[in-house]
Amino acid sequence: MDTTWRAVTASVVRVEGDAAFERLFRAEYARVAAVANRVLADPDAAEDVAQDVFVSFRGRHDANAPWAAAWLHQAAAHAALNALRGRTRRAKRETAQAIPLGATSPDPAESALEAERRAVARAALARLPERTATLLVLRYSGLSYAEVAAATGVGANQIGTLLRRAEAAFRKEVGDAFV
Repeated sequence: MDTTWRAVTASVVRVEGDAAFERLFRAEYARVAAVANRVLADPDAAEDVAQDVFVSFRGRHDANAPWAAAWLHQAAAHAALNALRGRTRRAKRETAQAIPLGATSPDPAESALEAERRAVARAALARLPERTATLLVLRYSGLSYAEVAAATGVGANQIGTLLRRAEAAFRKEVGDAFV
């Protein structure tokens, strides 16, 4: 911790050598890092948060302000919670994108064919009238007939007919691409 303390102190205080900021930093760094560590349960990440908080404070506030310590503690809690949320989001994203154990990787030829089909479908949607394309996109995005009707301002009893017409127009545009 002592070498880390010196390194962090040197990097943050070196900015301008302000004595008041240095006193504040020396007095509050351990508490700010402790607040972050309570949230993150990771001393290294907590020190990163603490350093970020001090750098942020330095750029915006006077080190002699009577509320400086309270601001630093609150900012450490907020920054640590943000880091924790980011860590959680990252874990969810990685889990969602992970290939399940035992799963085979997709065939490159199938992947290329699927990408080509998507490109053909997007090009066909672009050539269709806006209302027609919107109906198809909304319905095939998982919306119910009632939700499509509400989104487009069309009566719910007309959606089925309009979708059938839109699908026919789409099939005509894509031709043999989906056979």
